[in-house]
This record gives sequence, C-alpha cells and structure tokens, in this order.
Amino acid sequence: MRKALITGCTGQDGSYLTEFLLDRGYEVHGLKRRSSSLNTDRLDHIYQDIHESGARFFLHYADLTDGSSLATLLYDLRPDEIYNLGAQSHVKVSFEIPEFTADVVAIGTLRLLEATRRTGVKCRFYQASSSEMFGSAPPPQSETTPFHPRSPYACAKVFGHNITVNYRESYGLHASSGILFNHESPRRGETFVTRKITRAVAHIKHGLQQKLYLGNLDARRDWGYAPDYVRAMWLMLQQDTPDDFAIGTGEAHTVREFVELAFTHADLDWRDYVEVDARYFRPAEVDYLCADASKARRVLGWEPTVTFQELVRIMVGEDMKNVEARLKGGTEALQLAVTAEGRHS
Repeated sequence: MRKALITGCTGQDGSYLTEFLLDRGYEVHGLKRRSSSLNTDRLDHIYQDIHESGARFFLHYADLTDGSSLATLLYDLRPDEIYNLGAQSHVKVSFEIPEFTADVVAIGTLRLLEATRRTGVKCRFYQASSSEMFGSAPPPQSETTPFHPRSPYACAKVFGHNITVNYRESYGLHASSGILFNHESPRRGETFVTRKITRAVAHIKHGLQQKLYLGNLDARRDWGYAPDYVRAMWLMLQQDTPDDFAIGTGEAHTVREFVELAFTHADLDWRDYVEVDARYFRPAEVDYLCADASKARRVLGWEPTVTFQELVRIMVGEDMKNVEARLKGGTEALQLAVTAEGRHS
C-alpha cells in the first residue's frame, strides 16, 4: 500500500486529492493547522475513525511555518509521495499580509524540501506552483514562459517553484511542479471570485441578497474543474523522470463572462445585480492568463473533462442546493449567515 502525505489537505484541491488517492488504494496522511474551530468540512464525508480496522486516512497537526513538525512527521511516516498544496492562496489578501504569505508559501516549501532531504525519506515530491507566477507575461503561457509575478503570493510561488527545481538538480530529488491555472469547484473557498459569484446568484435568487460587488470584470482566466487538476498532480509523480508541467484548458474567459453565465443559469440578468467596487481591484492587476498545456497532454496523457460552461453550471447548481437546504432550517438564521459572510468577501 502506497503512502501519501498532503499539506493543505483541508482545502479544495487537498480534499479532492485525498479522495482520488483513497480510491486508488493509498494510505493518506494530511496536515492540518491547529485552530479553535474545525476546518475539515471538505473532508468530513471521508473521515475514518482511526480506531476502525482498515482506516486509511489520517490527519496530523503540523504547519509549513514549523520545520521541526514537518521533519518529525516525515521521519515517522516515511511517505512514498508528498503533495505540497498548503498555502495562503488568496492573491488579494497576500497584499495585506505579504510577510505571512511569503513565510508559508515560499519558506514553507523550502522547509518541507529540506525536511525531506535531511530525513533521507525516499519519496516523490509534488509542488503546487501557480499560473499567477506568469503575471503580465503574454499568453499563452507554458513551462518555458518567463515569470513576471504581480503579487506577494505570486512572488512567493516563484520562489517555491525555483527552490523545488534547485533541490531536484542539487540533490536528485524526484520533485515535480504543476503550474496550475485557475481551477474551481463547489468546494472553492467562498471569498474567491468564482465561488463568490455562484453563491451570490443562489442568495439573490432566493431573496437573501440584493447586490454583488466585484472588482475587475475584464480579467481573463483559464478556468478548469479542480478534480481534473488533482489527477494531473498524481500523473506527474507516476513519471520516471521528474519535470514541470503547465496544466490548463487552453481557453480563457473574462470574469464578466463567468458572471453572465452564472446569472443566466438562474434566469437572472446580471446587470441588475452586479456593481464594480474599486476596493476589490489589486494594486497590480493580472489581465490575461491562458495555458499552453501541450506538454502535459503529450507526456502525461492528461486532458480536461469539464468545459467552462459545465463548470459554471455545476457550481451554481450546488450553491442553489446548499441555500435551499439551509432555508429549511430557517430563513432568519440563513440571512444572518449571509450578512456575516459578506463582511469577509
């Protein structure tokens, strides 16, 4: 039985990757940060009591800002595969907490690589790089496109990417990086623009919200379906030779297009509800990201399975179901929850 360790397993990608690996017979270990409130909602449906026979999914307290916890865990577990997905991953927020973002995203990656090297664990390592590293580089962007990061998050990801390449070349680690373009799902965090849109559509449709405030509607992104992208992560670590791969659909759409499709799915005219708020603009904008994933298609045999239109439909449909289910528990309680969530979006 192969053993995998996932940082960031409580996030969107981590939860899908956990499911994916469990389906393939892995024993899966995930890192979670200590918090006074539970943050395992995306994993609750696959949680297994460690006292049950045959349990193959385990959570451990550790943190990318704590090198000793990483080294101890690696020494004890001796995983066959490591997937480094942990991050402060919100681009806009990274401008507000740049030092913390760099500590987790950049130095956290270095800590994990160094722990892997020093413990002597023989494993394959996946680094979650990001299309945000390309910044203002003209599309389409591929593995050979020069990086021009436009946010603290993107700068930190460039360091994480380059240090992964350095450890591969310096110490012979089987370390690969996936330069993933935007990938979404119903498990996307509520403050990310795609989920912010689809949740607002569901709330507006049911009379719980009047307006949706957004930033740059002209930004173009290559949006795919998150479960497709975790499959690409796994495929990278099944290769004999480690390498870097850009992963995306090769098709870009504006935020405005996403908004229009989402509202149309609910039979609403987005222009009646959406307003632009300059506070949501980034200090340095990234205008156009679109993947050239030809290498991944050729080497990994990877293809996306969900179209942009299907992705929007899936996300709106799931948020509609969530609101309808919560309405059964009381409109007043749901309205209070919507108001509270709005303060943080």
